Amino acid sequence: MALATEERKRLEEKAHELRSLCVDTVVWAGSGHIGGSMSAMDIMTILYHKYMRIDPKQPAMPGRDRFILSKGHIGVGYAPVLADLGYFDKELLKEYNHTGSPLGMHLDSKKVTGVEASTGSLGHGLAIGLGMALGARIKGESWKTYVLLGDGECDEGAIWESAMAAAHFKATNLVTIVDRNRCMIDGPTEEVMALEPFADKWRAFGFEVIQADGHDFDSLAAALDKAALAEDKPVVILADTIKGCGIDFIAGDYKWHYGGFDGEKTAKAKESLARYREARLAASGAKGAK
Repeated sequence: MALATEERKRLEEKAHELRSLCVDTVVWAGSGHIGGSMSAMDIMTILYHKYMRIDPKQPAMPGRDRFILSKGHIGVGYAPVLADLGYFDKELLKEYNHTGSPLGMHLDSKKVTGVEASTGSLGHGLAIGLGMALGARIKGESWKTYVLLGDGECDEGAIWESAMAAAHFKATNLVTIVDRNRCMIDGPTEEVMALEPFADKWRAFGFEVIQADGHDFDSLAAALDKAALAEDKPVVILADTIKGCGIDFIAGDYKWHYGGFDGEKTAKAKESLARYREARLAASGAKGAK
């Protein structure tokens, strides 16, 4: 079922705000993992602003849903999401990755409110999330665990060990999402270490596979709604995305896995995001008119 027009517009506007704030944070930090932050922003937006049971005023609320950013290098995109929700003061973003700041390039769960696990050493988030999901089941609790993986990260053997265990233990309260932007630091994923047939690999490990457009809120909502109905196997959502989504001069370019913006590039990035926002809102309105 498609989202209501107003809800879709609300999510589109929020995603734009967060992309813009991410650009600002990269500028304040001097550089950051901008490409993967932009590809994952719509996924994080719909999770935090529609699906997850959270309360920033009670960040340790026992019944909260858990989110594990396994691709922890995109902290420069995740921190704006948390700050915008009120987990910590937005002004702190201006000190991102500065000496003495609690906000490091890879966010520390002991220093940053709202971060469930310190990640960045790739390949471990699915194991962490699985442990949380199994713990919830043992305790008879209903909260869910969402894990966001990078596709390049799926070169790591620990991902597949965790996948095997998740299927064995029928962790239906675990939702795995892969940011399938097809780029990694050294090049296109299929040239560095081919993942395809990617969906078949997950199926072979015992997962229900759901394909989604990672930049379409209706598609993401349908995938997350379907994931909530899982009965006997864990779910993975393969979200097709674009590295650097929303900024035309970096979109799809693996060389923008990490980088920074000078004054001219910052202005161009903001202009591109504004055009992207208008295009998305126009498309959203057209959907609502059907």
